[in-house]
Amino acid sequence: MRSYRAAAITVLFSLALSACVPGIKPPSPAETAAAQQAAALASQGQFDQAAQAYLALAAQNPGRASHYRLLAAEDYRQEDALDRAAPIIAGIDRTQLQGDEPVRLDLLRAEIALRQHDPATALRLTSQPGVSVPPALQPRQLELRAQAMAASHDYWGAGRTRVQMDGLLHGLDRTQNRTQAIDLLTKVGVDELKQRAAAMHPGDRMLPWINEALTRLGVVVAQAQPNLGQPVGTLLPGAGANVRQGYKVPAKLALLLPEGNDFAGVSQAIREGFFAAYFDAASNHAPRPSVRVYDSIGTPDGAVKTYQQAVADGAQLIVGPLTRGAVGAVLAQSSLPVPVLALNHPDNDTLPASGATEFALRPETEGAQVADHMIERGITRAYVIISDDDFARRAAGAFKAELVARGGQVVGQAQITSGSVNYHSAIAGLSMTDSSTTPAPAPAPAGTTSAPAAASLGGSGIFISMRPEQARLLLPQLRVARVTLPVFATSHIYGGSDDPGDDNDLNGVEFCDAPWLFDAQTGLPRHGDIAALLPAARGGSARLFAFGMDAWNLVPYIGWMREHPGSYLPGASGQLAADAFGRVRRVLIWAKFQDGVARPIGGDLQMDAVPAPAGSAPMPAAGMPIPPANMPAPASSAAATPVAAPATGG
Repeated sequence: MRSYRAAAITVLFSLALSACVPGIKPPSPAETAAAQQAAALASQGQFDQAAQAYLALAAQNPGRASHYRLLAAEDYRQEDALDRAAPIIAGIDRTQLQGDEPVRLDLLRAEIALRQHDPATALRLTSQPGVSVPPALQPRQLELRAQAMAASHDYWGAGRTRVQMDGLLHGLDRTQNRTQAIDLLTKVGVDELKQRAAAMHPGDRMLPWINEALTRLGVVVAQAQPNLGQPVGTLLPGAGANVRQGYKVPAKLALLLPEGNDFAGVSQAIREGFFAAYFDAASNHAPRPSVRVYDSIGTPDGAVKTYQQAVADGAQLIVGPLTRGAVGAVLAQSSLPVPVLALNHPDNDTLPASGATEFALRPETEGAQVADHMIERGITRAYVIISDDDFARRAAGAFKAELVARGGQVVGQAQITSGSVNYHSAIAGLSMTDSSTTPAPAPAPAGTTSAPAAASLGGSGIFISMRPEQARLLLPQLRVARVTLPVFATSHIYGGSDDPGDDNDLNGVEFCDAPWLFDAQTGLPRHGDIAALLPAARGGSARLFAFGMDAWNLVPYIGWMREHPGSYLPGASGQLAADAFGRVRRVLIWAKFQDGVARPIGGDLQMDAVPAPAGSAPMPAAGMPIPPANMPAPASSAAATPVAAPATGG
């Protein structure tokens, strides 16, 4: 609804323009006052009375009759009375219109045509070549064009038009438009979507939308590797030593994490990692917000109430909540008055709401990247052996989907149960015959490294997802069974610290993991130095600690990353890039067990089919000082814990 002030300004501006037209006398004071009164009625929601007032002005002022008739018709549109607007616009003389009025007339005619089931006319009126549409009217023009295309069964054109609208919308409008765009693309059909995708270049803006639609249609789609073109945080030439490109922080920030017995350990590791990176910002004299930590309770309702409390407390960015259910509840609110950096994805995997960014440690990410790594190595046939936990099942599902999408196949799968130590039946059931002609080696002694190359074993390999204790039992039993295929794993095979004695049995296994655990990403503090002081940075919780570090490191750059495709954050948990929908994608490093010790392949950051940045990538959190052991603990949402911000620097 137009405000009284905006409507009055529009009326006065239009009257001033008409006064400059030769042959038309300027408006009298009485006419101006009457026009302002009509605008006031419209701003109060009294559209019928406003329209009648404008029609009276049209009858009294023939030289500006078309101007007033257009205003009257627009007020009837506001009242959803297009049937009353239609006869009014029929009497409008287009030559009398000024400024943006001809475009507004065409849009109103298009809307009436759609109401009268005439999409061809609506499409013609919203697709006129050479017509300059003011930015304020472009979303409405594209909306009507998309509706006309959909009514004409041109679902591809309608979906593409809504994708074009995406950057022009905000809030709930953007969220709804994204849903409609995907729904329209699903109506195009699998075959046509695949054909169109195959003809596009890798950077085409429609590709992510096509992939999302294909996924909704149940089609397995290979995950596109993030485009890692330029690291964020580059020092700007001539701008001073402390000014980094893209760095922007809010004044107040809220961190939402659940406490209690079920979440205490996880939340502690993330919180300590977050503040370790936060405190480091002082070393660069970078501005930092004040931070309040809230207990989000661990329930969906608790997370929503905590979000609302943080908003009431003046937070300008909210990091969290953590659990999938809590994230889903917060993002499902009718509006997000304060943007969110959620630390998970919702259960239903819907597109992020407008104003929301999602960042998570997903097992699906690891499973898909193992499949990509194996394909890069020429391994197209895979045997899958996993434990019976949720992480392993989800990783295996993503592994299979990615491998198949990239032309490979899973030729066998087995699951081992917790507590069991004899995996003979699981191994035998897979019938891994590719190595049957290869002499079985003796169990690997200390000092051995890798299994035979994939090329000599028919392009087959083994994917595993399990804890170190299970993997240490599985690998020797594979050798006893004369299975010598190369083995690739998710991060859970590594306990987070070196154990050469027990991990000798894992020699040769390659796995993906967070770079910080191996000091493989330049610009980050040494993992060992932090772990020596903070128990949460040790062992398996080190990945959560790295995740918390990146939760802070994303805060200054997430806006830049979303607006600049190809930019990425060289993070502790991986190389981080934001996709078209606001999901942060992680690219992990690859490590291998050698002499019982896990080391990055090649000794530094390595990624498959991803360009490495030239030189050392500048980090937003470089040279991190050791944070104090007494990290701020969260309080309830009613009494959140503040962390004072330092003086703002360059």
